[in-house]
Amino acid sequence: MKTLEKHTIIYDDECPMCNLYTGAFIQTGMLDAEGREAYGSIQPATAALLDQRRACNEIALVDREHQTVTYGIDSLFKVIGHSFPIFKPLFAWQPFRWVMQKVYAFISYNRKVIVPGNGFERAGQCIPDLNLTYRWAYLLSTWLFTSWVLYRYSGLLIPLIPASNLWREFAICGGQMLFQSLTISLLRKDRLISYLGNMMTVSLAGALLLGPVIWLHQTGQVQSSYFALGWFGLVVGGMLLEHIRRVRLLQIHWSASLSWVVYRLLVLWILL
Repeated sequence: MKTLEKHTIIYDDECPMCNLYTGAFIQTGMLDAEGREAYGSIQPATAALLDQRRACNEIALVDREHQTVTYGIDSLFKVIGHSFPIFKPLFAWQPFRWVMQKVYAFISYNRKVIVPGNGFERAGQCIPDLNLTYRWAYLLSTWLFTSWVLYRYSGLLIPLIPASNLWREFAICGGQMLFQSLTISLLRKDRLISYLGNMMTVSLAGALLLGPVIWLHQTGQVQSSYFALGWFGLVVGGMLLEHIRRVRLLQIHWSASLSWVVYRLLVLWILL
């Protein structure tokens, strides 16, 4: 593996994902020992080279020797392509670049609602712009995926819970977004779009945790509806704890979590 020397990647130190992959670049030798610098403690000489607003949206890679900067997917392609030259033709292929630029932007603009830091947005943090196109794309994709997983999982709960269908699960998940939107509009309207992103990440995490039980059922290793119901209860409990944590980070009144529970109890009451 060849090290890309005299380059520094400027990462969001409040973002666990950014910390993880940029740290991996250093640990594996893809960048040298001085190959990353936290946005929150950036040196003046480095800051002078940056478009600091753009660096919040697209990770910056500074060439310390030539005093130039690349951003976003080009930064990642440069680091990876230098260590693994076999990928350079793929990285130069325009259809692939276009797709990866969209994937990168989808993650980057939503990173604060996917894996939040230790607090809500503060001055001096590396905060991406609110891009409503990518935020609504995130809300839509998590809504559709979560609804599909719940539909698949509902079959494991028969006869304890009546059989469901895909459209009903779409309506239930969509209804929660509407119900919570009304609640947050009353509690903290300025945090609504941030809250919805965090709430749907909690739903996504729950759906992913249900996945292994669906697989176990399909492979015949677990057939008990009581086991499926018990696991579902544990997952919902974990989701509630994470919801409470994120509501606290967003500095929204705790009743937002209460309304989250109330909606689910109303749905359960209607179903039963």
